[in-house]
Amino acid sequence: MSTKIVNVLGYGKEENQFVVKTQNFDIRISKNEKYAELDAPSPIEYILAGYAGCINAVGKLVAKEQGITLKSLQVEITGTLSLDKYQGKISNERAGFSSIEVVVKPTSDATLEQLKNWLITVEDRCPVQDNLSNPTPVSVVLFKEFQATEAA
Repeated sequence: MSTKIVNVLGYGKEENQFVVKTQNFDIRISKNEKYAELDAPSPIEYILAGYAGCINAVGKLVAKEQGITLKSLQVEITGTLSLDKYQGKISNERAGFSSIEVVVKPTSDATLEQLKNWLITVEDRCPVQDNLSNPTPVSVVLFKEFQATEAA
């Protein structure tokens, strides 16, 4: 079994902005839609973008394996969520998406049956879809850095 460990490091750069360092990139994240002037997607937009990117990457890999030529691939994802939990207005509903709809539009000479089988395989092998569809153990650790204070 081969595994890969993925690690990112995020830090607050300004009051309403967060920067995540990946292996090769700095990703700017807006705190929420209210701060659109920061010209950065929100965390929930990054989830959907990552999902679309994963479908694209796995889709191309599977197409090659199945002998399907993809001339282009469009992935449109719409997520629905209530902001009430996030805003602290209520506590008895999910903070995350209540539903996610994915529309996949491949341009290909493959038959509809071939594309249906291709998409079934793509869905089965897409790691982001797996994480969105199934519970994943998450461990959160709090570490407080202490700042030295001057003696009075």
